[in-house]
Amino acid sequence: MDDIIVARALHVLAVVVWIGGVSMATTVALPALRRGDLGPDRLKAFEAIERRFIWQARASVIIVGLSGLYMTWQLDLWDRFRMPAFWWMDAMVGLWLLFTFVLFVGEPLILHRTFHRLATEQPDMAFAWLHRAHWILLGLSLTTVFAAVAGSHGWSIF
Repeated sequence: MDDIIVARALHVLAVVVWIGGVSMATTVALPALRRGDLGPDRLKAFEAIERRFIWQARASVIIVGLSGLYMTWQLDLWDRFRMPAFWWMDAMVGLWLLFTFVLFVGEPLILHRTFHRLATEQPDMAFAWLHRAHWILLGLSLTTVFAAVAGSHGWSIF
């Protein structure tokens, strides 16, 4: 069972880095960028922060996915995805899929170019949109983390 302990520890550690980064971006970095606290070139400041964190987020999402899959496989938890009481497992997978798509497909292929253009033409609108999107992602993330921790300890709303 040591492998499950290590997988769970890696899973939680990676979630902390990933969702902690979303929280930091949403509640600290983006408000500072929007106010111009990090200099007059908000786009340059944003890209400097993003460039440093995106690889941490991507690595964390990969670790979360692999460790979650490993635990589900090793503990044979597949049937839980059909049980309403374990809805939080579906929520974890859904959140993981959303972030995986955004970080590996949406951001590099669509969002980077689109946001860069919009931030150049209409910076106030671009950063307001980005901040709102992060609030939504943070809300979904915190709800999922709360539900997963409570649910894994037996709490159920069903």
